[in-house]
Amino acid sequence: MTHTTTRIEDLLQTGVRDEVYPGAVWAVGDTGGIQASGAVGLLDPDRPDEPMRLDSVFDVASLTKILAVWATIGTLLEEGKLQLQAPLGTFWDEVAGHPLAQATAHHLLTHTAGLPLRANLKNLYGTDPQDIRDGVLHEALHRPPGEAVEYTDRAALVLGYLAEYLSGQPLDRLATDRVWHPLGMTRTRFGPLPATEAARCAPTEYDETTGTHLKGTAHDFSARLLGGVCGIAGAFSVLDDLALFLRHMLAPAQTAFGPTWTKDSLRIHTGTLTPARGLFWHPAPDTDPAEDIWVHYGFTGTGMWISPAQSRWAVLLTNKLRLNRDREPLTGIRNAFCAAVMQPHQPCPSRAR
Repeated sequence: MTHTTTRIEDLLQTGVRDEVYPGAVWAVGDTGGIQASGAVGLLDPDRPDEPMRLDSVFDVASLTKILAVWATIGTLLEEGKLQLQAPLGTFWDEVAGHPLAQATAHHLLTHTAGLPLRANLKNLYGTDPQDIRDGVLHEALHRPPGEAVEYTDRAALVLGYLAEYLSGQPLDRLATDRVWHPLGMTRTRFGPLPATEAARCAPTEYDETTGTHLKGTAHDFSARLLGGVCGIAGAFSVLDDLALFLRHMLAPAQTAFGPTWTKDSLRIHTGTLTPARGLFWHPAPDTDPAEDIWVHYGFTGTGMWISPAQSRWAVLLTNKLRLNRDREPLTGIRNAFCAAVMQPHQPCPSRAR
């Protein structure tokens, strides 16, 4: 192994020893695929005989926003079914005449639509999926579109509904048919997982209703409320599938979501507003947008990085939520991991699988 690969393994082992997470898997690669990868720690601290493995299944949480929503919106754009700058009310009957009608898909992708910040969907709209959909799409805006960058999960929920409207398919079938299976991502799917897959899944938070840690069922409450499928969260995946996804992002002519979508998404779209945003992607912390390192995180402890300028991508998957909700220790690990694997003008680590 190269010095860089050893550095990564030492960093991630420190996270295990400090109980930041029970275990982790990682990979770094380029258009040719995975160049180096590894696994550290345990799948579950209650089972010391079961190590974390390269093929362990993870609840990827907000990475769903990239894998399902961002990717399918790209396919619809390439087919001419969507114009990012068109007010939603001009073509989407469900929002016409409601406050959301003045916003655009571009506003949603940059978190500038002025949507209300995340709230408990059940308390606001009940438990019926149609009532939730109607409530989210008809809710008053928090502020006028384009005025400020304010992250909210509702942007992905609305875009998921939009993708369903434009395609006539539910989001899980849309993502599977248009993105995941065409790219060979055969182990990526929305939950709840079948028992055989759930058995290999890294557990997340303790669920008082079942008296166990969630395993194969989405941690995100909104996803569970909507049957496991929504734009916010709910997808499960493995390292190899995420590597395929990122590899094809670096070779966009070969992707299901078109030759220009990645290039356009990985640039600043928020002008002078802060924090700077691309289209659902954002510059990696402690980096300048000019460095061209983009990232997206998941609340359960997952993350993906990509840099077209370096023709490099990286994945770090942990189940830190199995231990606690303290984000700060994982933030330090993530930033150090990014610094180790996304060094400009340095070759990828040698293969270590």
